[in-house]
Amino acid sequence: MLPSIWWDRVESNGIAFNLNDFNLSIDNLPNKFDWNTKGVVTPVKNQGSCGSCWAFSVTGNIESLWAIKTGNLISLSEQELIDCDVIDNGCNGGLPINAFREIKRMGGLEPEDQYPYKAKNGTCHLVRAQIAVTIDDAIEIPRNETVMKAWIAQRGPLSVGIDAELLAYYKSGILHPSKSRCPPSKINHGVLITGYGIENGLPYWTIKNSWGEEWGENGYFRLMRGKDICGVSDLVSSAIIY
Repeated sequence: MLPSIWWDRVESNGIAFNLNDFNLSIDNLPNKFDWNTKGVVTPVKNQGSCGSCWAFSVTGNIESLWAIKTGNLISLSEQELIDCDVIDNGCNGGLPINAFREIKRMGGLEPEDQYPYKAKNGTCHLVRAQIAVTIDDAIEIPRNETVMKAWIAQRGPLSVGIDAELLAYYKSGILHPSKSRCPPSKINHGVLITGYGIENGLPYWTIKNSWGEEWGENGYFRLMRGKDICGVSDLVSSAIIY
């Protein structure tokens, strides 16, 4: 049985996006790039039967941004988000942009080894003295896969939502279904884009899932890039760490 798929469409409150604010350029981007090859992505985790994909997407984003900034890769606590985020719904779903703002309110995230994963809803027991990572803000990225490509190449991985129903059958390769088979309107799963590339002329995103390393391509999958397949460009966000 695959882990739970659950993405709750909660109202979000992102900040306005301007390319110039982040020194992004869409010119001369590399054809292939992946943060997973640069030692700033934690190993694939497993959400189990809890619908906490959104929390894994968020911690994955922050883990990498913190490592890019400081050189220190720390596995962060999804359970803290499940227990302490008062906007989202724990094992019943959530939305990354809201979780990022809750992390800012809480003061940051504890390491996973201090606040371990239980795969169930629990009572918040955040210890502020044990917070390891803080963020400054969060942003929603426009529905533009060229901008997404630039952000990944120049700043870091992105939290995204997709329709994940076809992932139940995924083994390897580039997933490229029609929009009718994987409609953007059915976003139900949070994942983390770590990179992109091209294979045999087909552009793709490299995406970290939270269903364990035995699933897919060592816990990852590839999804066709450039046509909003499975809604990959519709709900895109990131923490901001200055």
